[in-house]
Amino acid sequence: MAELVYRPIVGVAQTFFKALDLKIDCKGSENIPRSGGAVLVSNHISYLDFIFNGLAALPQKRLVRFMAKESVFRHKISGPLMRGMKHIPVDRKQGDQAYAHALESLRSGEIIGVFPEATISQSFTLKSFKTGAARLAQEAGVPLVPMAVWGTQRIWTKGHPRNFKRQHLPVTIRVGERVEAPKDQYAGAITRRLRERCHELLEAAQRAYPGRPKGPDDTWWLPAHLGGTAPTPAEVRAAEAH
Repeated sequence: MAELVYRPIVGVAQTFFKALDLKIDCKGSENIPRSGGAVLVSNHISYLDFIFNGLAALPQKRLVRFMAKESVFRHKISGPLMRGMKHIPVDRKQGDQAYAHALESLRSGEIIGVFPEATISQSFTLKSFKTGAARLAQEAGVPLVPMAVWGTQRIWTKGHPRNFKRQHLPVTIRVGERVEAPKDQYAGAITRRLRERCHELLEAAQRAYPGRPKGPDDTWWLPAHLGGTAPTPAEVRAAEAH
């Protein structure tokens, strides 16, 4: 089937990233299956994560259909593009509909992209995972593919202005080996195993990341445990409670 919207948008994104002179380091794309369904699972630290997740699948000649909040599909600009790329709207009040849509896509051989943290992590650490990705993989009989991105928060993330300046920023992407999701296993156990794998990949991406703060005022994008000034998970929870 012709991709009259998705492939041109990929080209635009690649041209845009080239104009920004982003230094993208992606390893592990071979773990994404060349055919058949799979659930691609990633950490979530930026509004642009889905684009970089999708780029990781291009060497395998795959396009990823992402599950995204329904409000994005109502926007006058992003809405037609999201629908044209066949992404899946998620209305939290009617989650069953999105789940059924994703399941049908998996069974037809598509790769579905999921952010099991549900929202951007403002501490830039891994939040708890919801079990939806594991349940989808179990019901569709497809593998889970864990991955992690790092550096994308420096471009555009929650609570900070967009940074579309040509600053040669590095972005690191790591894709891990597939995690199987047997139907006879508890989805919570699979989710814990999946989160552990994503955490390992995130730490690997952080170790490989060549970027460093440019000064004392540029530590906001580093989590507290790495010496940065991003809020701790506890501080984020306290702020959300208020």
